[in-house]
Amino acid sequence: MKVLLSIKPEFALKIFDGSKRYEYRRSIFKRHGIKTVVVYASDPIKKVIGEFEIGEILCEEPQALWLKTGDEAGITRERFLDYFENSQKGYAIKVEEGKMYDPPIPLSELTALSPPQSFTYL
Repeated sequence: MKVLLSIKPEFALKIFDGSKRYEYRRSIFKRHGIKTVVVYASDPIKKVIGEFEIGEILCEEPQALWLKTGDEAGITRERFLDYFENSQKGYAIKVEEGKMYDPPIPLSELTALSPPQSFTYL
């Protein structure tokens, strides 16, 4: 099963250039069997730019999550902590085998759904 994640372009592009090995979330999908993340790069790109396989999903208190993943975060510690401010736990999705689409795909070609605020199941 696949899930469509909405990701800011600066972070989405880092996933595919290999400098961001974890995608962080304050909440995670509830369905089991999600193996692939399809990446929707939000404004200003507003297209589906690629997909990656999920290696593992870590769930930790944010400080512990940073200690485990910070070397491959693709973001600064400050931005990480700002994102998880007031959160008791956080999730880190390990990025494995990714492929970027060439050309990117308009969301309307993939689904009739609007861009997800966080994620949606495909």
